[in-house]
Amino acid sequence: MDVIPAIDLRDGKVVRLIQGQYDRQITYRDDPADQARQFHADGAQWLHVVDLDGAKEGHPVNTRTIAAIAALGLLKVEVGGGIRNEAAIRQLLGAGVTRVIIGTKAVTDFEWFREMAFKFKGRLVLGLDARDSMVATHGWVEDSNLTVLEFAAKADKLPLATIIYTDITKDGMLSGPNIDRTKSLVEAVRTPVIASGGVKEVEDIRRLKPIGVAGVIVGRSLYEGTLSLRQALEAAT
Repeated sequence: MDVIPAIDLRDGKVVRLIQGQYDRQITYRDDPADQARQFHADGAQWLHVVDLDGAKEGHPVNTRTIAAIAALGLLKVEVGGGIRNEAAIRQLLGAGVTRVIIGTKAVTDFEWFREMAFKFKGRLVLGLDARDSMVATHGWVEDSNLTVLEFAAKADKLPLATIIYTDITKDGMLSGPNIDRTKSLVEAVRTPVIASGGVKEVEDIRRLKPIGVAGVIVGRSLYEGTLSLRQALEAAT
């Protein structure tokens, strides 16, 4: 199971939003590239980057910062946030990003998402963000009328790299991941599932490992010291 540290970008800084709310921000560091170097030094192989400005605006905003992180060549980088056209996908892949996360546009225009999934086989990730059992979109500020399992079943037919499942009610809360809902998703699809949201301590990593997730994204717990990346990696092996 991969342990994937997260960098959420807003105005070029490393931040965290509590439950995805833009008016509940914690700013951690001013230099995202330096943070990426630290994660690499602690043993990470992957890095999860979210362009929060992009998610809200509907197009990538922090592209220069993302390109600088990828250019370090230290980590495999996955990026999400406001990626809603083919040009944005190509721009990020061209900047050295390993895989691109599509969330809102996958929900609002599934035919386009299907086309892109086959055009960029194995390079796209479905960002499946949920509030309770329902899919959320547009930087988590809107809810759809789709259930997570219904939408995942459709996406499971595509050549995706993975599905990242985020429980918004858990994200940034350090209250533990939603094991039951994550397990239900893992059992419902063949595509590898990465869990995101709520991880506080090493025991959360141990609880996720048996349910079959391919990886777990950790963010606030690393920045606030309730979990060390080295501990998490050891528990995941």
